[in-house]
Amino acid sequence: MRALVINCTLKTSPEPSNTEALARVVAQQLEAYGVRTEFVRAVDLDIKPGVTTDAGPGDAWPAVHEQLLRSEILVMASPTWLGRPSSLAQRVLERMDAMLSETDDQGRPVAYNRVAGVVVTGNEDGAHHVVSEIAGALGDIGYTIPGQAWTYWHLGPGAGPDYLDDERGHDWAHKTGRAMAANLHGVAKALQVTPLQTPPE
Repeated sequence: MRALVINCTLKTSPEPSNTEALARVVAQQLEAYGVRTEFVRAVDLDIKPGVTTDAGPGDAWPAVHEQLLRSEILVMASPTWLGRPSSLAQRVLERMDAMLSETDDQGRPVAYNRVAGVVVTGNEDGAHHVVSEIAGALGDIGYTIPGQAWTYWHLGPGAGPDYLDDERGHDWAHKTGRAMAANLHGVAKALQVTPLQTPPE
Protein backbone atom coordinates (compact mmCIF):
# COMPACT_ATOMS: atom_id res chain seq x y z
CA MET A 1 0.00 0.00 0.00
CA ARG A 2 1.18 3.52 -0.81
CA ALA A 3 0.47 6.95 0.62
CA LEU A 4 1.18 10.37 -0.84
CA VAL A 5 1.55 13.46 1.34
CA ILE A 6 1.13 16.74 -0.56
CA ASN A 7 2.55 19.54 1.57
CA CYS A 8 1.00 22.86 0.61
CA THR A 9 3.29 25.07 2.67
CA LEU A 10 4.33 28.39 1.14
CA LYS A 11 7.96 27.77 2.19
CA THR A 12 10.34 26.49 -0.47
CA SER A 13 12.92 23.80 0.26
CA PRO A 14 15.13 23.56 2.20
CA GLU A 15 13.35 25.93 4.61
CA PRO A 16 11.85 23.92 7.48
CA SER A 17 8.09 23.41 7.15
CA ASN A 18 5.93 23.23 10.27
CA THR A 19 3.21 21.57 8.22
CA GLU A 20 5.56 18.88 6.97
CA ALA A 21 6.84 18.22 10.48
CA LEU A 22 3.34 17.36 11.72
CA ALA A 23 2.53 15.43 8.54
CA ARG A 24 5.59 13.27 9.18
CA VAL A 25 4.03 12.10 12.46
CA VAL A 26 1.13 10.74 10.40
CA ALA A 27 3.51 9.27 7.82
CA GLN A 28 5.57 7.55 10.50
CA GLN A 29 2.47 5.78 11.81
CA LEU A 30 1.43 4.79 8.29
CA GLU A 31 4.91 3.38 7.70
CA ALA A 32 4.55 1.35 10.91
CA TYR A 33 1.64 -0.38 9.16
CA GLY A 34 3.88 -1.11 6.16
CA VAL A 35 2.59 1.73 3.99
CA ARG A 36 5.17 3.20 1.62
CA THR A 37 4.92 6.98 1.98
CA GLU A 38 6.09 9.71 -0.40
CA PHE A 39 6.16 13.48 0.13
CA VAL A 40 5.60 16.25 -2.42
CA ARG A 41 6.18 19.91 -1.53
CA ALA A 42 3.95 21.66 -4.03
CA VAL A 43 5.70 25.03 -3.83
CA ASP A 44 8.91 23.46 -5.17
CA LEU A 45 7.14 22.40 -8.38
CA ASP A 46 5.92 24.40 -11.35
CA ILE A 47 2.26 23.47 -11.00
CA LYS A 48 0.40 25.53 -13.55
CA PRO A 49 -3.01 27.02 -12.74
CA GLY A 50 -5.99 25.27 -14.26
CA VAL A 51 -8.39 22.36 -13.92
CA THR A 52 -6.80 19.88 -16.32
CA THR A 53 -4.48 16.95 -15.70
CA ASP A 54 -1.87 18.35 -18.10
CA ALA A 55 -1.53 22.10 -18.68
CA GLY A 56 1.17 21.74 -21.30
CA PRO A 57 4.97 22.09 -21.52
CA GLY A 58 6.72 22.68 -18.23
CA ASP A 59 3.74 21.68 -16.10
CA ALA A 60 4.80 19.57 -13.12
CA TRP A 61 1.30 18.39 -12.25
CA PRO A 62 1.13 15.29 -14.52
CA ALA A 63 3.87 13.62 -12.46
CA VAL A 64 1.99 14.38 -9.23
CA HIS A 65 -1.18 13.03 -10.83
CA GLU A 66 0.65 9.76 -11.52
CA GLN A 67 1.70 9.61 -7.86
CA LEU A 68 -1.94 10.10 -6.85
CA LEU A 69 -2.99 7.18 -9.04
CA ARG A 70 -0.29 4.97 -7.48
CA SER A 71 -1.46 5.78 -3.94
CA GLU A 72 -4.35 4.35 -1.97
CA ILE A 73 -3.94 7.02 0.70
CA LEU A 74 -3.68 10.79 0.25
CA VAL A 75 -2.74 13.24 3.01
CA MET A 76 -3.26 16.89 2.15
CA ALA A 77 -1.27 19.12 4.49
CA SER A 78 -1.78 22.89 4.63
CA PRO A 79 -0.96 25.81 6.88
CA THR A 80 -3.73 28.17 7.90
CA TRP A 81 -3.49 31.62 6.34
CA LEU A 82 -6.21 34.17 7.13
CA GLY A 83 -8.26 31.30 8.48
CA ARG A 84 -8.22 29.48 5.14
CA PRO A 85 -6.18 26.80 3.32
CA SER A 86 -3.05 28.04 1.61
CA SER A 87 -3.21 29.23 -1.99
CA LEU A 88 -1.20 26.16 -2.98
CA ALA A 89 -3.75 23.85 -1.39
CA GLN A 90 -6.40 25.53 -3.50
CA ARG A 91 -4.30 25.13 -6.65
CA VAL A 92 -3.73 21.44 -5.95
CA LEU A 93 -7.46 20.89 -5.45
CA GLU A 94 -8.22 22.78 -8.66
CA ARG A 95 -5.86 20.54 -10.61
CA MET A 96 -7.43 17.47 -8.97
CA ASP A 97 -10.79 18.66 -10.29
CA ALA A 98 -9.88 16.94 -13.58
CA MET A 99 -10.10 13.60 -11.78
CA LEU A 100 -13.88 14.02 -11.66
CA SER A 101 -14.03 13.08 -15.35
CA GLU A 102 -11.36 10.36 -15.28
CA THR A 103 -12.36 6.72 -14.83
CA ASP A 104 -10.59 3.42 -14.27
CA ASP A 105 -10.91 0.34 -16.47
CA GLN A 106 -14.22 -0.52 -14.77
CA GLY A 107 -15.73 2.90 -15.35
CA ARG A 108 -15.33 4.10 -11.78
CA PRO A 109 -14.04 7.59 -10.95
CA VAL A 110 -10.27 7.24 -10.44
CA ALA A 111 -10.47 8.55 -6.86
CA TYR A 112 -12.83 5.74 -5.84
CA ASN A 113 -11.39 3.20 -3.41
CA ARG A 114 -8.82 5.70 -2.19
CA VAL A 115 -8.90 7.44 1.17
CA ALA A 116 -7.80 10.92 2.18
CA GLY A 117 -7.15 12.99 5.27
CA VAL A 118 -5.97 16.47 6.22
CA VAL A 119 -3.14 17.92 8.33
CA VAL A 120 -3.24 21.60 9.34
CA THR A 121 -0.84 23.87 11.22
CA GLY A 122 -0.96 27.57 12.03
CA ASN A 123 -0.58 30.12 14.80
CA GLU A 124 -4.20 31.21 14.56
CA ASP A 125 -7.60 29.57 14.80
CA GLY A 126 -9.33 28.22 11.70
CA ALA A 127 -8.05 24.64 11.59
CA HIS A 128 -11.52 23.07 11.53
CA HIS A 129 -12.50 25.36 8.67
CA VAL A 130 -9.40 24.35 6.69
CA VAL A 131 -10.08 20.66 7.39
CA SER A 132 -13.70 20.97 6.25
CA GLU A 133 -12.81 22.85 3.05
CA ILE A 134 -10.13 20.38 1.97
CA ALA A 135 -11.95 17.23 3.10
CA GLY A 136 -15.15 18.40 1.43
CA ALA A 137 -13.36 18.98 -1.87
CA LEU A 138 -11.63 15.60 -1.72
CA GLY A 139 -14.96 13.91 -1.03
CA ASP A 140 -16.44 15.64 -4.08
CA ILE A 141 -13.56 14.29 -6.20
CA GLY A 142 -14.37 10.75 -5.05
CA TYR A 143 -12.06 10.05 -2.13
CA THR A 144 -13.42 8.29 0.92
CA ILE A 145 -12.88 10.36 4.07
CA PRO A 146 -12.78 8.16 7.18
CA GLY A 147 -13.98 9.38 10.53
CA GLN A 148 -11.37 11.53 12.31
CA ALA A 149 -9.05 11.59 9.32
CA TRP A 150 -7.35 14.82 10.36
CA THR A 151 -5.01 16.38 12.86
CA TYR A 152 -4.00 19.97 13.48
CA TRP A 153 -1.88 22.20 15.67
CA HIS A 154 -2.29 25.81 16.73
CA LEU A 155 -2.18 27.77 19.97
CA GLY A 156 -5.40 29.73 19.55
CA PRO A 157 -6.36 32.93 17.75
CA GLY A 158 -3.85 35.62 16.96
CA ALA A 159 -0.15 35.65 16.26
CA GLY A 160 2.12 33.23 18.06
CA PRO A 161 5.01 30.78 17.75
CA ASP A 162 5.31 28.12 15.07
CA TYR A 163 4.85 24.38 15.58
CA LEU A 164 8.59 23.77 15.37
CA ASP A 165 9.29 26.50 17.92
CA ASP A 166 6.89 25.47 20.70
CA GLU A 167 6.23 22.04 22.21
CA ARG A 168 2.82 23.01 23.59
CA GLY A 169 0.00 21.04 22.02
CA HIS A 170 2.29 18.50 20.37
CA ASP A 171 1.10 15.54 22.46
CA TRP A 172 -2.52 16.05 21.40
CA ALA A 173 -1.68 16.77 17.75
CA HIS A 174 0.58 13.71 17.55
CA LYS A 175 -1.92 11.39 19.23
CA THR A 176 -4.63 12.64 16.90
CA GLY A 177 -2.27 12.21 13.94
CA ARG A 178 -1.58 8.60 14.85
CA ALA A 179 -5.33 7.96 15.14
CA MET A 180 -5.77 9.62 11.74
CA ALA A 181 -3.19 7.26 10.23
CA ALA A 182 -4.88 4.23 11.82
CA ASN A 183 -8.26 5.23 10.42
CA LEU A 184 -6.88 5.95 6.95
CA HIS A 185 -5.10 2.60 6.87
CA GLY A 186 -8.08 0.68 8.24
CA VAL A 187 -10.54 2.07 5.71
CA ALA A 188 -8.06 1.68 2.84
CA LYS A 189 -7.72 -2.01 3.73
CA ALA A 190 -11.51 -2.39 3.92
CA LEU A 191 -11.90 -0.87 0.45
CA GLN A 192 -9.38 -3.33 -0.93
CA VAL A 193 -11.57 -6.20 0.34
CA THR A 194 -14.91 -4.60 -0.59
CA PRO A 195 -14.30 -1.93 -3.22
CA LEU A 196 -16.81 0.67 -4.32
CA GLN A 197 -18.37 -0.30 -7.62
CA THR A 198 -19.25 1.68 -10.74
CA PRO A 199 -21.98 4.19 -9.88
CA PRO A 200 -25.45 3.19 -11.10
CA GLU A 201 -26.84 4.95 -14.14
